[in-house]
Amino acid sequence: MADDYYQILGVERTASEEAIKKAFRKLARQHHPDVNPGNKSAEEKFKQINSAFEVLSDPKKRKLYDEFGEDAEKIGFDEKKAEAYRQYRAQASRGGVGGIPYGGEDFDLGDLFNDLFGGRRGGGGGFNDPFGRARGRGPMGPERGEDLNAQVRLTLAEAVTGTERPLSVSRASPDRSTPDERVRLTVKIPPGVQTGSKVRLAGQGAPGVRGGPPGDLYIETEVMEHPLVRREGDDLHMDVPVTVPEAMLGAEVRVPTFQGEVTVKVPPGSQSGRQMRLKGRGVPSLKGGSPGDLYLRLQVKVPDTDTPETRAAAETLAKAYRDDVRHELTL
Repeated sequence: MADDYYQILGVERTASEEAIKKAFRKLARQHHPDVNPGNKSAEEKFKQINSAFEVLSDPKKRKLYDEFGEDAEKIGFDEKKAEAYRQYRAQASRGGVGGIPYGGEDFDLGDLFNDLFGGRRGGGGGFNDPFGRARGRGPMGPERGEDLNAQVRLTLAEAVTGTERPLSVSRASPDRSTPDERVRLTVKIPPGVQTGSKVRLAGQGAPGVRGGPPGDLYIETEVMEHPLVRREGDDLHMDVPVTVPEAMLGAEVRVPTFQGEVTVKVPPGSQSGRQMRLKGRGVPSLKGGSPGDLYLRLQVKVPDTDTPETRAAAETLAKAYRDDVRHELTL
């Protein structure tokens, strides 16, 4: 039994959208892999948090999840399949397990789960997976196998640099007469993907029927938010803290990027909010063009200590201001 998504986020089932967002942001910052490097427990918790938020932040998915629980994911949050499942449950509650009218056809219960839902009958009258696709009467010649779909979640670093992921795929036999085959694949994710990108693995889908070719496997990527870096297209944006002396006098500071650390020259007299561009340090282009840029925004940090020395330094520094710094602040 999968963990309850509401419990994962620590919210009530009646929680508002804003409460769900607030809980997600708090937990995501706490368990993000970049904040907990090498911590497998935090990484797994972060994946659970993202899965829960993906469902509960979508009104349609949340409605079906509230109705069916984890079974809603098995039907891909598909309303048509959900309606067929409702009919099955209503029929079963009345003691009937024969034909279920759906979409103008009368389906045998076994056909409903094997053909309409792409599932398989289990022992003892149970059902392992009551979801799939509708039956049709096709030609008797070779038929191409169905395309399969899977999803992988990536950190922003993985999306920028590319990665490889192991993936387990379930393939049904062409005639559904034997148990599903679990196949383990290694998927190469190219640099530059974003949420919604699809990677195609030719011939890795469902087997063909009557000697037909297999279908393809499509991997859809979902890129998780980063606590420090924001992505806009192929460009990246990051705040960089600098000290008061570094901002006033200029300095060379070390800044991490997804391609490795770089040295950045902070010009003398830099103000908070000053933006600096690192050309080509953004996200590689999936279309083969030039990579995006990394934009650094300076954030001047004052000392967090209160001592006679820092007060004296601040008083001396105050004399350096020739004008009222707020003289242009008008509404």
